[in-house]
Parts: sequence; C-alpha cells; structure tokens
Amino acid sequence: MARSRDFSIFLLKDDYDATTALKDDHKLIEAVPATRLPSEASLFVLDGQPRAPWWKTYFGVDRELWQASKGALVFLPVADRVCVLAFGHVSHNLRDESYEYDFGIRVTLNCVDPTKLKNTDTLEPGSARRQRTQHAMETDLTYFDFDQDSSVLKSITGKVKAEYADVLKHATGGSGLRVSTPVVSADLIDLCERLLDLYADESYIESFPDIQKIVPVRDPTQVSRLNRNLEKAVRRRADNLQLAVPEMLDYSRDSDSMYAMFEAGGQGELYSDVAIVHYYDHLTAKGIDVRTLTIEQLKAHRLKLVNQDGDRRDSHSVFKSLLFDTSLSRDSAAYYLNEGNWYEVDRDYVNGLQTRLDPFWCDLTFLEDCSEHLEADYNKEIGKKAGYVCLDTTDVSRKGQTQVEPCDVYTVIDDHAVLVHVKISTASSQLSHLFNQGTNAVELLRSDDESPDKLKELLRAKAKEKDDVGSLTAPVDAGRYSVVFAIITRKDPVRKSLNLPLFSRISLARNIRALDRLMHVPVTFGFIKNIAPPQPVQPKPKKARTPRGGSDKP
Repeated sequence: MARSRDFSIFLLKDDYDATTALKDDHKLIEAVPATRLPSEASLFVLDGQPRAPWWKTYFGVDRELWQASKGALVFLPVADRVCVLAFGHVSHNLRDESYEYDFGIRVTLNCVDPTKLKNTDTLEPGSARRQRTQHAMETDLTYFDFDQDSSVLKSITGKVKAEYADVLKHATGGSGLRVSTPVVSADLIDLCERLLDLYADESYIESFPDIQKIVPVRDPTQVSRLNRNLEKAVRRRADNLQLAVPEMLDYSRDSDSMYAMFEAGGQGELYSDVAIVHYYDHLTAKGIDVRTLTIEQLKAHRLKLVNQDGDRRDSHSVFKSLLFDTSLSRDSAAYYLNEGNWYEVDRDYVNGLQTRLDPFWCDLTFLEDCSEHLEADYNKEIGKKAGYVCLDTTDVSRKGQTQVEPCDVYTVIDDHAVLVHVKISTASSQLSHLFNQGTNAVELLRSDDESPDKLKELLRAKAKEKDDVGSLTAPVDAGRYSVVFAIITRKDPVRKSLNLPLFSRISLARNIRALDRLMHVPVTFGFIKNIAPPQPVQPKPKKARTPRGGSDKP
C-alpha cells in the first residue's frame, strides 16, 4: 500500500491562475523544473536562506546550527479551474481574494462521515470569539456544542466516508482543504477532479442541516453594495466594526512575543493587541484621512503579526481582518463580513428575531438619562438614589474563582431583586459580553449557596442611611430575581431590537431564552438616552517604540 501524504489544496476563483494569484511581493522562485509534475502544472518554490536559530546566540552554543524555510506551491489546471497544492508555510503568498473561501469546508462536509468528526473551529462574530473543540473519539456535530444561531463553522475535521477511502484517509476543511492521500503525482489531476465534484455537490445540507442559517453571498452586485456599506462605516468609525486576526493563533507559543503592526503608507509601530482603534491611529500618523478610505485601500493595507523585533509571523489584509454586519435597503436579510467574505443570515430567522425580542423591550423609566461619559460614573450616580445600590466591579463568586459581577445597579421592584446591567455602547462585542454577564450572574446566584449571602453582604455594606436594608435583601432570600439590560445610546428607542447589531440580537435572544424559559427569571432590555456632550478628540502621544530596523517613512 502506498504511503499517505498530507496535502493542503486551494481552489482559485475563475479569473485567477499562476500569473495573477500570487502577491506582488512574493519571494518564491518561479517555474522550477521537475520531472514528475502533472501535465501543464507549474511549480513555485520557497528556498529560504539558512540562518542560525535565535537560541544559538542566546545560549552561546559552540556548534554550527542552521535552519531554513522551505516550501512550494503547485498550480494545477483541472477542468477549466486551477487547484493550488501548498507545501510548507507558503499559502500566505496567495492573494486573499484569489481563492474560493468555502472550497475546503464544502468538500469536507460532503466527504466526511457525519458520525466520525474529530475537530471543529468555530467563530462567533458578535464577540469575535474563536473556539476549537476536539473529541478523543469520533462523534457527530451535536457533541461539539455548535450554536447554529450565533456561530459560523470555520473548519471541520473527520474521517471520510467509505466511498472515498481509496484516495482519502481524513479531511480538514476551511478555506483550504487538508487531506491525507496515498495518490501518486501522476494521479493528482484525477484526485482534484473528484474534489471539484464534491465542491459542486450540495448533499451536505442533508447531513448537516444546522449550519444553513448563514450562507455565502455570491451575487457581485450584492457584494458591491455591501462593500459600499462597509466603506461608509469605516469612514465614520462605526461602533459595529471590529478588527480581529482572521485565523486561530497558537497563544501557547506566541502570546508573549506577538505584536500587531500595520502597513499603510509605510511601516507602523508595534501594538500589544489587535484593535481597530490602532489601525485608525496608524492612518492618522501616516497622514491618511479615514474619511476617504476605499475598499481598495482596505484590501491593500496590511495587518502584520510580528515579534518584538519586527520580524513577520503572519500577514493579512485589513479588509480580511474586519468583522462587520449590515443590511441593505429594501431587503429584509442581514449580512456580515468575516475573513473578507460576505454572508447572508437566513431571512426568516432574522425577521423572527424581531418578533421574539421586541416583547421583552421596555421603557426604562426607573433609570435616568445619562450625562456621564463613563459607565462607572453613571452607575455611581444612579447608586446615590434612595433604594438603589451601585454594585459595579463587585464580586459574588466563591473565593479563588473567576469574578462574577452580580450587576451594575441593584434595586427592588415588585418584590423582585432587579439586577441592572449597563453598557454605553451598541458595539456587538461589548453587548454580547453584557448579555452573557447577566445570565451568568443569575446562574451563580441560583446554583451557589454562598453567592446570595455575598450579595446580601454587599447590599448591607453599600446601603444608604435611609435605605430599608431588609427590603433590599428580602427578594434575595426568596430567590426572586429579574434582569434588566440597560443600553445607553443616542439611537431612537422606537426601533427597539433593531437598534442592536445582528449578532447582538442573536446573543440577546439566546440569553433571554436561558433566563426567561429555562430559569423563569423575568428579563427586559431597553435604552437610556445618552445626553452627555460629545468629547473633543484628544491628540494621542506618539509611541516611542518602533520595531528594530524599521522605518516610519512611506
């Protein structure tokens, strides 16, 4: 039996081939001759120069030690398309827009046995949370805690069905396809033809029906309209824009030495985290007006992950690194951008969200308008009123466990302990955190005997002189809680749930279901009018640290 070997395979879009798919600054050696290349294939090789590992000098090792990066891309014409076989760490030399983003995952969903899955990578766009789940034994998707309402399946690994076992042993699909196969080089075209058939097949929908609430947008006219929405949002620095590394990172290896650096109009400075505010800062430093940014610029600007010396680890376009959700006029669907691709969320599901959420909206007349710029200041002001207690940054968890804040503001209404959670923002990631926090607090208060006692201790310690402490603590003794999500915004409250970004609505619906249906805890959400005067833009001091050997010149 032939030995199985690992392949990473990408499928180029119709308009791309070996002459157009590579980045302009690639360092690959072109048209390298090889005697066993399939017909019409072309080979590009990475032949990195040997250099000593960093720890050789660090420890003063008295021995010749060298390491070098080697890799290759093979462009293989197959049935009017072009497949790219990648070996080593070289696929980043392909243009982000050159390959089909769903090739790997669709092929994998069609060829794996649904009951023999091993690994999933998922993304929750609302919070930009990525999660990798592995099982020691082969199992089906239900055991991977995949929330089809709020998560996107980015990668899946499993054992292939029996009918493909002659050419594949296992498959992992994301944008690219990683397979283990025993086929020889002469049979690679036949293998890729079978993979193209699998890519065109839609039978996976029957095997994996729960992943169909979110589907790709393929219509170029729609994509163009969505890109215009993104352009406008970036120019006005919309709060539902996020920037995130568009892949899973190995933080066990890189967490202490990984920095973000932008390249737009010249090399930038190092930042300890990836955030869109740093991108805006970089543009300002380079004299680029955010108000005139275009999609082409977003695709050209780079987010680079580097070490503290400025040596590159990975590089992605800013466009590919953006997370954004939006809608189109005269269109009931909702759309979001992830990893440079647009997705449409099931229209019936989106319409149903409003029907499910709006009955839980209420006019928060028991809370005052917000004239402060910081949530902490607003919470303190509300906490000064008789019958209200500010519990911001407090903790009701057991000693040594992760801190759980019971709420930002506490009061009693209709014999219920009202746990008010406050947020000055309609940014998706922050709201998702707020909603999860509200559910986690009630779960702890209901499940841990010590937590209610801690809550009562906090109320006694923070109660004002005129407060009836017994009335404040009585609902806690009775276990009667209600939750209020109070969102401070300048938006018109008449829109109710439509004021929230798509994935915040999904997150809110999930948490309302947990509180209202599963725990039978009354829950409402509403808006507090933001009347704080706009803050003047403060110039930010230039950071002193720049990467070694780097330059601020364009």
